Amino acid sequence: MADLIVKAAVKEALDDKNVASDFYDALDEEVSELLDDAARRAEANDRKTVQPRDL
Repeated sequence: MADLIVKAAVKEALDDKNVASDFYDALDEEVSELLDDAARRAEANDRKTVQPRDL
């Protein structure tokens, strides 16, 4: 599976917090599931375009 998140951007967004190395994999999996769900909703509505409302 391709990485969907940018580790440097996550680290920057979390400012002064420490980030466990396995956090990135867990976050990547959550994002992957979110995208899969959005794609299914778009398809269920006969669309090929995923829109914000699919989230």
